[in-house]
Amino acid sequence: MNVNHLSDRLASVATFVKDGARLADIGSDHAYLPTNLASQDKITSAIAGEVVAGPFQSAQQEIARQELGHMVVARLGDGLAVIEPADQIDTITICGMGGALIVDILAQGLIDGKLATKPRLILQPNVAEDKVRQWLNTHSYEIVDEAMIAENGKFYEVIVADYRDNLQQELTSDDILFGLFNKEKHAAIFQEKWQLELKRTNYVLDQLEQASNRDENKIARYQELKAAIQAQLT
Repeated sequence: MNVNHLSDRLASVATFVKDGARLADIGSDHAYLPTNLASQDKITSAIAGEVVAGPFQSAQQEIARQELGHMVVARLGDGLAVIEPADQIDTITICGMGGALIVDILAQGLIDGKLATKPRLILQPNVAEDKVRQWLNTHSYEIVDEAMIAENGKFYEVIVADYRDNLQQELTSDDILFGLFNKEKHAAIFQEKWQLELKRTNYVLDQLEQASNRDENKIARYQELKAAIQAQLT
């Protein structure tokens, strides 16, 4: 992967960034996403945020190599702390992290006023997508689109959300777990992912039921999950 050839998951994320956006890419991975968008003049400006010195320096080097310092700046900081009011950020991307970590970053950013501009959120959690959807739904963010990508033997989901002053969207438990758009928009990948998850769930359930000290509450949770998956696959 490089600035000219994004991975499939980052290429998918890029499609949801509106033309002329002022972007903050958190955990920027060599600044590939913001430099790709900047090189095509699809964004006005971008911050490539990194919390670790090594990746931060890699982002700086990539920006310099592409001669995009007039549009993209790398900043070292924790989560949304790299955003300053003068940046007027209207789009935030957070990719390649666990859903729980993404939620922690957003929650701290909310406390620190980093979401005051009500930016579009484009999030690509590696796991725990349900935690991300739940947070969005309880903080006035409407999920407006989603994508699913199969790449290198793994499944990825992209969740796109816009702030609403009077949020009308109410998510069901199935919406939170499976998404609102994935089953129809990405039917083949959806089926593949959740068939695999059903096998894993059956395995765990079998182990729990055979255990000498049965945890009935845990068994019940996995039975409920199994039923929910099976309902989606019919």
